[in-house]
Amino acid sequence: MKNFIFFGKPGAGKGTQSEIVKKRYGLIHLSTGDIFRKHISNDTPLGKSVKLYLNRGELVPDHITIAMLKEEFQSNENPNGYILDGFPRTVLQAEALEEFFEDLELQLDGVISIEVDRRALVERLLNRGKVSGRADDKDLDKINLRFQEYDQKTDPLIDFYKKRNIFYSINGLGTIEKISQRLFDLIDQL
Repeated sequence: MKNFIFFGKPGAGKGTQSEIVKKRYGLIHLSTGDIFRKHISNDTPLGKSVKLYLNRGELVPDHITIAMLKEEFQSNENPNGYILDGFPRTVLQAEALEEFFEDLELQLDGVISIEVDRRALVERLLNRGKVSGRADDKDLDKINLRFQEYDQKTDPLIDFYKKRNIFYSINGLGTIEKISQRLFDLIDQL
């Protein structure tokens, strides 16, 4: 079983690459964004709370994110492994994930950061907003707020995972296929 976290700022391509890697290695892709949208579309109590935070461009609080993720882990039987996309986003979430993995006797094999410069990220998000209709991808102020939140709350995870010797990064610019190949090359070495 192999378990990975795909790490990167909004628009880095975590979701796109997770789907590709998932198929190649037979892993389960757990995207907090997808989980949030599922709860929002099903109008669950958690979904109503999530919608308020996302519409303001803020990160969803840890206790809500962790509760949703635990529910998803418990719904999968005999997985080959997981790709976590969008989680953890804070050191508190990373510590909660370590405890959760320990309880399930799982190991985290790598945290892979997909690196893309800010200008390219903004362009990707605005283009995605035109296609997806996502409110948080259409508004430059909300995009910038998401980057600020990421820088303040998520960047500390780099050191957290570097200390555990499981942090890796790849260049996230280029064609989808080239980025995928970089990921395959790295994953095959882990």
